[in-house]
Amino acid sequence: MKKKGGAAAAITSDQMYSIEENGHSGIGMRRFLMMENAGHGISDFITGKFKQQLKNKKIVAVCGTGNNGGDGLVAVRHLAGYGAKTSVVLLGSPSDIKSEEAKLNWGIVEKMDSVEIIFGKEVSDAVRKKILSADIILDGIFGTGIKREIKDPHASAIDAINKSKKAYVLAIDVPSGLDPNTGSVYDKVVRADATITFHRMKKGLVTKGARKYTGPVRVEWIGIPPEAERGVL
Repeated sequence: MKKKGGAAAAITSDQMYSIEENGHSGIGMRRFLMMENAGHGISDFITGKFKQQLKNKKIVAVCGTGNNGGDGLVAVRHLAGYGAKTSVVLLGSPSDIKSEEAKLNWGIVEKMDSVEIIFGKEVSDAVRKKILSADIILDGIFGTGIKREIKDPHASAIDAINKSKKAYVLAIDVPSGLDPNTGSVYDKVVRADATITFHRMKKGLVTKGARKYTGPVRVEWIGIPPEAERGVL
């Protein structure tokens, strides 16, 4: 099920967090289900975009250690089933992964021979080459929680993504480096070909000037009951 969003429906990152918490704790729609639905939505977007041409495509998910990266892990798991050559670049150590749902999904892809895994706290020449050789890049570095200066390895990963000449870049939730509330840019920002955001449009995505970083934005419904919005919107 897809849900269309627009400026009138746009919400802040704090509102989204409250809606997720209401869904998780108040209704029982657990965050690992939201992550599964988000990752499946990303996979559906890519398969819809590339139709039957995914076999042997090089797909690289560049993932942070938060839930944005977790969404990318789920997407890669699904996309591996289409015969794509899938890789995950985790910007940090597996021990740095923050949430239980992201840890769960890391544990799954770790056991998949069909997914190449690279992790570390620096972007090596080999990682840059991996990103630059990709046909499709999933930007799962930062989600809506970015509130700080962008440092390495995240800064170098954003630079590598932006240097890609041939890859189709899909930003997960918000292009990494774009403020989800204001649309302003931090030190640097991923220039995506398209963005897939979840549940409702984020305010920063509809601001003037954001489009050159986001590309077309699709709002994906991830199963959070509308009742979770009560008291928030």
